[in-house]
Amino acid sequence: MSVFEYKAIDQTGATRSGTIDAVSQDIAISSLQRRGFTIQFVRAQGGGSLLSQNITFFERVKTKDVVMLSRQIATLFEAQVSALRIFRLLAAESESIPLRRHLTDVANDLQSGSNISDALAKHPKVFSRFFVSMVRTGEETGNLDKTFEYLADYIDRTYEVTAKAKNALIYPAFVILTFIAVMVLMLTTVIPRLSDILTETGQEIPIYTKIVLGISHFLTNYFILVIAGLVIGGTFLYKYYSSPEGRVRLSALRMSIPYVGTLYQKLFLSRLADNLSTMLGSGIQMVRAVEITADVVDDAVFGEVLRKAALEIQSGRAASEVFAKYPEFPGIIVAMIKIGEETGELGAILDTMAKFYRREVSNAVDTLVSMIEPLMIVTLAIGVGVLLASVLVPIYNISAGL
Repeated sequence: MSVFEYKAIDQTGATRSGTIDAVSQDIAISSLQRRGFTIQFVRAQGGGSLLSQNITFFERVKTKDVVMLSRQIATLFEAQVSALRIFRLLAAESESIPLRRHLTDVANDLQSGSNISDALAKHPKVFSRFFVSMVRTGEETGNLDKTFEYLADYIDRTYEVTAKAKNALIYPAFVILTFIAVMVLMLTTVIPRLSDILTETGQEIPIYTKIVLGISHFLTNYFILVIAGLVIGGTFLYKYYSSPEGRVRLSALRMSIPYVGTLYQKLFLSRLADNLSTMLGSGIQMVRAVEITADVVDDAVFGEVLRKAALEIQSGRAASEVFAKYPEFPGIIVAMIKIGEETGELGAILDTMAKFYRREVSNAVDTLVSMIEPLMIVTLAIGVGVLLASVLVPIYNISAGL
């Protein structure tokens, strides 16, 4: 038997709160409903141990969990299961503690009379504005099962493209970080010992050796200051790039990097086309679709452009005419949107463009990886070679002079 806190409205309209003993939360809810209460929330007293609260605080809901959740909801809706029962069932069966907590809150809101989209909108860290808008459209059209299936497919596609781009950079990043750690270790432990030998001989030291010894001396004597400087600098950059101005600067910076900027542009165009295609296919108006895409495209420059474009489209201008004004949109996507507007098949055209850019992103990632690996090997070889030469050449000269 557990104790649950509750807040509800009785038959007279008065707000009631207190505790109730029950075997489970569902039984507690049923008991309160039999009293004629309209439930606002029911939760276990104390909210769990401090350890579980801390664990939940640091955990986040994974994208693959949201994909699986959407497919399960679609299946249960197709089987004519009620929304409240669906979210109660999935909350009880979920292995993710944070997702379980969110689903329980959604079920409680549904229990108190809220619709699904409004209940999901209270959890923006799990269900994006795009997700909520799609569900709201599904509620209006009565096609929630298809809506959640569309959402699962969309999130799965987006996750696959983004994950491939991230995973492709894990190996190079690991190798570079390991190389930096080894170099720092050598400069702070090995080189100082050899520098004493080289300076005691009194022979002339090559300039590149002097540079290496100077770096070693600086790291050895001011290592704490270097770490403090990196921490302070990293914190400042993080705060700056978290601000609206900083996000725009960061977006413009990564777009200006050769090849990498093109990869990012294709990634965002793929996401943009996929978003618009999915929403237009679900009956959402173009202006609303562009506004929502501006919030979920995850790029400050594209987001700002889309917000401006939405205002112009709202005033009656064609989307292709508006997008043509901005250099962020290539001529091919503007031309295809224009064809879609003229033929009335804009959703299908955008779906084709989304598939095209997904292939482009996949090919660009493969090419980038094939370029990074030899470049990384050459860079590491040069770094190790310079470090070894700066030490071995003076030692060889000393041995030759003996």
